Amino acid sequence: MKISNMQSPNGRAVPNQFVLTEEGRGALGNFIKRETFQSYDSIIAVITRWENETTIELDPVFWNYSRTTSKYRNQFLDESTKETQSKIDSGKYKLINLN
Repeated sequence: MKISNMQSPNGRAVPNQFVLTEEGRGALGNFIKRETFQSYDSIIAVITRWENETTIELDPVFWNYSRTTSKYRNQFLDESTKETQSKIDSGKYKLINLN
């Protein structure tokens, strides 16, 4: 597992905003990469990439908790809050208790 700080637009590490990256093989032997965005002490979003599929899960309480959390969640997902909300509404993103 690798833990790194999110980066500000000028390339500096941002305190209290983290990405945890795990890589390995799943139970069926398929390759998995999982990236988790943590803001302060709360897990906000998890991206899991299998060889042929990607899933995104968001915490229903914390995914849109504050301006700072939203700013770095947007950076993590590479999209706006409006786009994230649309994907939640459509069922593309799952809301699941991550904390």
